[in-house]
Amino acid sequence: MRLLLDENLSDGIVRRIIDLYPDSAHVKTLALTNTDDSIIWEYAHANNFVIVSKDSDFHQRSLLYGHPPKFIYLRIGNSPTSKIVQILRDNFDIIIQFWNSEVESILVLA
Repeated sequence: MRLLLDENLSDGIVRRIIDLYPDSAHVKTLALTNTDDSIIWEYAHANNFVIVSKDSDFHQRSLLYGHPPKFIYLRIGNSPTSKIVQILRDNFDIIIQFWNSEVESILVLA
């Protein structure tokens, strides 16, 4: 499973989760910063990524359009990078189940 981290998350997260989520990326490394959410959405769809963000706009888009791509909504407020890394690592099994689900399009982690 490949995660695509939105620009509201640190790009340093990727190197700290790559062992669990190979081929994951940050929008910064893909030259997608300051890009409209629809372009990120289409990129994730075309390249088989799960979007990870604290942005409620992606939540709304996921409710409206469903999946793919799938969306992990981090409802954690202003949290340090270490907490975000821990959430993604601690919830690995749940995230894999979400990825494998045919019907779920949004996973909310808090």
